[in-house]
Amino acid sequence: MSPTDLPRRRPTLHWGADGAGSGSVEERDADGYADLRSYAAIGDGRTIALIARDGRIDWLPLPEMDAPPVFGALLDAESGGCIELCPAEDFTVEREYVEHTNVLTTTFTTASGRVRVTDSLNSGIAGRLPWSELARRVEGLDGVVAMRAAVRPGTALNTVSPWVHRTSQGPVLRVDGVTLAVRTLDADDVTAGDRRIDATFTTSPDSRHLLAVVATEREPLFLPPAEAIDAGVDRTIANWAAWMRAFDWDGPWDTAVRRSALTLKLLIHASSGSMVAAATAGLPESLTTSKNWDYRYAWVRDSAYALTALFRFGLREETHGAISWLLGTIREHGPEPQVVYALDGGLVPEAEFRDVPGWRGSTPVAVGNNAAGQLQLGVFGDLFSIVSLYTANGNVLDAHTGRLLAEIADLTCDRWQSKDSGMWELPELRHYTTSKLGAWMALTKAVELAEGGHVPGDDSRWRSEAERIRRWVEDNCWSEERGAYLWYPGSDQLDASIVLHAISGFDRGDRMSRTLDALRAELGAGPHLYRFSGAAEEEGTFVACSFWMVSALTLCGRVAEARALMDELMGTANDVGLLTEMLDPATGDLLGNLPQALSHLALVNAAITVSEAMESAVA
Repeated sequence: MSPTDLPRRRPTLHWGADGAGSGSVEERDADGYADLRSYAAIGDGRTIALIARDGRIDWLPLPEMDAPPVFGALLDAESGGCIELCPAEDFTVEREYVEHTNVLTTTFTTASGRVRVTDSLNSGIAGRLPWSELARRVEGLDGVVAMRAAVRPGTALNTVSPWVHRTSQGPVLRVDGVTLAVRTLDADDVTAGDRRIDATFTTSPDSRHLLAVVATEREPLFLPPAEAIDAGVDRTIANWAAWMRAFDWDGPWDTAVRRSALTLKLLIHASSGSMVAAATAGLPESLTTSKNWDYRYAWVRDSAYALTALFRFGLREETHGAISWLLGTIREHGPEPQVVYALDGGLVPEAEFRDVPGWRGSTPVAVGNNAAGQLQLGVFGDLFSIVSLYTANGNVLDAHTGRLLAEIADLTCDRWQSKDSGMWELPELRHYTTSKLGAWMALTKAVELAEGGHVPGDDSRWRSEAERIRRWVEDNCWSEERGAYLWYPGSDQLDASIVLHAISGFDRGDRMSRTLDALRAELGAGPHLYRFSGAAEEEGTFVACSFWMVSALTLCGRVAEARALMDELMGTANDVGLLTEMLDPATGDLLGNLPQALSHLALVNAAITVSEAMESAVA
């Protein structure tokens, strides 16, 4: 059976209970690639699987989310590998997440009956399991339905060759150092080939079956009974529901906010506390240019925005874990903070390019990321924003961290006058306006921390340099002719990231309000925004920018406009509420890696900002 043996059908669209958006989804193309809107995500705090609406898992790195994808058909339909499970005849599809969980249910309807598949990356009694455990429960609802399945590991982006190893406990699959076993419950047949394992099931009303994959890397493989794996699905549902009971939110756009929070929880690397920027690598930001990057690393910027949301939602463990990981990592590699780190706190490898076709032929496919070697002044502001939030929520810094931050504040005073790559990680080094304002925010927060007794030393220099930066931006970066803050001095171009400094508090007055209007006029495409002038020629609109605009409008006193824009943006996500990095505004097609933390963080923080403004107005 070839990678394209499964029928390519057009599933019907279903609005999931936890979904936040909708849109038409095309069937798989002739090469076997599904539309990006087709994917739902499940995870266990260690890795993430992407499941298309036809029941195929096209992405699953093992054992960690930044590892090579053992199942990577998302980027290589022919050799990347996937886990197939669907009816053997034509079908339509409805799907949704089990309420308040990251466990997915997909209902297949055929001419002969209906089947429900429940997909879970299982957790254990005490949290994350010491092995990876993917469970795919198959339940007969009506009639009799023949189901077929295949577990086909791939080449890990053309770097290894999988094989079946026959043992006294049955066949296992080996992919470099990863060992996988297939476990089934009430299967009609299980057949091992030389690189894959196939299975068939026949469902009837109230029947229950299971297809499961357990995996470890360079260690022995525990083989749990199929019944225990099946029971693990219910335990995982209960664990997610328990986590959501600690989640405090009663504001507007409840469905989208809760689904975004659950998605962000998927992107938190449980063993370290870091947050991955996205679950995937190599998905294109445009179908006409070669902009395909690996986002399976932890950006300091994302951590800063994440803590705003996590504190607001009353989540304690995640906030402490994130800041402890970040400060410990900077202390190890510092004192100057880098833009991005590996999930385990190590340094990010430079980008390499894999010889694979890429999603729908979009190449090159990058593994690794070169942003770590850049100077981005915004990272100083992100760091101090995180620490300020932490202390503002009633927490205390240790003495070592206080001394480290004082050293970084002094470094900011020296660094802010340098050209950098900006928050968009561009190759052109310039005096970007938002970079200077990142340094301004760092020094402003450093003064606040010193005044609160959290950071030692004399803050007079920090205060003085922050004021110098403010004057420099006001004198050099504002254009009365454009009615906007410019991308950088001497330019007449605009940069949507300036809206972040309505959020930071630099300017919420007339100049910022006029800038918002200029951005929407020049960079707008419907409710969405491109990142900067000229971006429309090489990429889609940047989803986070659209939600940042909601926050900025609110903070500039334009709450009614912000609410209307937020309502319009609710149609951005796919049927189960997932957001990518970018969007083609002409077609509505999703672009870039997914699910994208920054997009979900921007949605959540926009909802928080509008909600707080509404509460203040009532008070």
